[in-house]
Amino acid sequence: MKYFVTLHFNSMRATPHRLWFETNNTKTASYSIMDNLHTMTEQVTTPEKLERIGVFCSSSGRMEQVYYDEARRLGLWLGSHGKTLVYGGSRCGMMEVLAKAVKESGGKVFGVVPQKVLKNNMVSDQIDITFYADGLSDRKDWLIGESDIMVVLPGSVGTLDEAFSAMASHTFGEHQKNIIFYNVNGFWDDLFVMLDNLEKKGVVNKPFNQFVLRASSLEELTAMIEG
Repeated sequence: MKYFVTLHFNSMRATPHRLWFETNNTKTASYSIMDNLHTMTEQVTTPEKLERIGVFCSSSGRMEQVYYDEARRLGLWLGSHGKTLVYGGSRCGMMEVLAKAVKESGGKVFGVVPQKVLKNNMVSDQIDITFYADGLSDRKDWLIGESDIMVVLPGSVGTLDEAFSAMASHTFGEHQKNIIFYNVNGFWDDLFVMLDNLEKKGVVNKPFNQFVLRASSLEELTAMIEG
């Protein structure tokens, strides 16, 4: 059974606060509005509560096979360990490989879909709960807000935008969640050099190693997720 919820927020005035998954086929969703004008509470049907793993990754179909293979391995692990995938909802590239693997292994999939993805008919049919965001900024707010921890798989500027937004909001004190870069086949090596150089130049207020983790194998990654 699939669950579809459409909520619209003006990104300058509102941010998602939290969702709870319950086991009794009913869920109370509470959203705290930034300007404290009101709080919305609504009843919708949802799956049971699971740990929510946010994953940022590429929608490209032109990458080396090793990256899709690792996305599938991660998805299979997530589903088989009772996790809920929180991701951007596209049916393209690594995103679809990941979502299919989660579903195949018994997990749940929470998709945050920008209106443009919907209009272009690019929404994955693997999603159990779909939230429609106005654009990329809204989608990032939901992805960060609804994830317990975030994993960054190989990707391009969209993936980096999501990862850096999560890092910046952590530094700013908006959340205390870890961000894990999965360095498949050395994909993030150059990025790690850049981050290290930023620290050396004294422009980093909070040391990255306190909340930005680096995994070079699936075993390291899953150990970090399990804490």
